[in-house]
Amino acid sequence: MRRIGTMLLACLMLMSFAIAEGGLQKVEEEIMLDDGEEFLLDLDVSEPEEEAPAVLTARDDFIDRIINLGEQLYIQADGKSKRAHYAGDIYVCKNFTVYLFRQNRDSFRMAEFPTTQLVIPNNLPAKKCKPYYYGFLWEDVPASKGNPFYEAAQFVYDTSLTKEENLELAKAFMRQVQRGDYFQMSADYAYGVGAHSAIMLSYDPETDSIHWMDSNMRGGKRNGIRYGIVQFDEVASVEWWAKAFCHKKRGATIYRLRDDIIYAEDAQK
Repeated sequence: MRRIGTMLLACLMLMSFAIAEGGLQKVEEEIMLDDGEEFLLDLDVSEPEEEAPAVLTARDDFIDRIINLGEQLYIQADGKSKRAHYAGDIYVCKNFTVYLFRQNRDSFRMAEFPTTQLVIPNNLPAKKCKPYYYGFLWEDVPASKGNPFYEAAQFVYDTSLTKEENLELAKAFMRQVQRGDYFQMSADYAYGVGAHSAIMLSYDPETDSIHWMDSNMRGGKRNGIRYGIVQFDEVASVEWWAKAFCHKKRGATIYRLRDDIIYAEDAQK
């Protein structure tokens, strides 16, 4: 017991000395025990290396600005429904996502096409969607024409599989969602039948759920005019989403910003 006590005392003295001399550090010293035996103390009390802070890219900033503006409109709406009836109403689901994009695009470009203004494609017209229903496909606009999105994943109902098999594929598709993804679906669910647009905030693997923002998923008509609710950081399960579009002739697509987003000011250099 005496030897152990001596060793502990020596350790504490060395740690105190190391701290006093300017911080924790690796200490190595020979200690003479009471019985004359030498004991080599190799005490590593160095501080763990700090992780380097994440670097905010232009792409990250673009996504943050889109999401922040969506949150501002959500706060301004204060739970009240907004007109989502006419072609120019920004609270129509697709118009809402397009508005957020266009309000922020001028500060950004693609490195591959630095002089080209960014654009967001329209939904593919219904007659070009056949044999599928309208709503989950965009027009094919090339990057050279300013489209900074690419198709990251897509689900289309497969009639050669069972309903259960399709649902599992739809859920696996939804688990690919990332922050800032633009999402299109042709749905048949509690809130209606047809096309819907949303911007995804995250996928939570612990709860198997999706966080998102949108406009006009929920709403109703007053005097024949459609009004929609603005939503921010809404949460629903992966299965809830999958069941919305897991129907014959329907599907969904995840559109994602390219990795080579840069600041417009850097494109001029």
